Amino acid sequence: ENDIWNPSGNRLTSGFLDHEREWFDRFLASGWFDLHRHHFGQQKGPYTWWSNRGQARALNRGWRIDYVLANQSAKSAFKSAEVNRQAGLDCSDHAPLIIDFEF
Repeated sequence: ENDIWNPSGNRLTSGFLDHEREWFDRFLASGWFDLHRHHFGQQKGPYTWWSNRGQARALNRGWRIDYVLANQSAKSAFKSAEVNRQAGLDCSDHAPLIIDFEF
């Protein structure tokens, strides 16, 4: 629910279907960690993708569809996460998700 600006309006949209989200939850339960959520908590966003229609990016009406998943060892080395909303404005509808590790 926190990975998309308009969950109720996208219930039937690929990428947010119930069975897709259930599969991802099971995957995480098998021992993987979502470093974005680990860092940002359960707040809504920050998003990494916006439609090119309307003013989606300017209005921050996006989705979080870019992930960095880690096992326990990599999670222990994790230091920070950042979404750079300004990067790629001219060439992509995605924003980079930047993860720092210290090994």
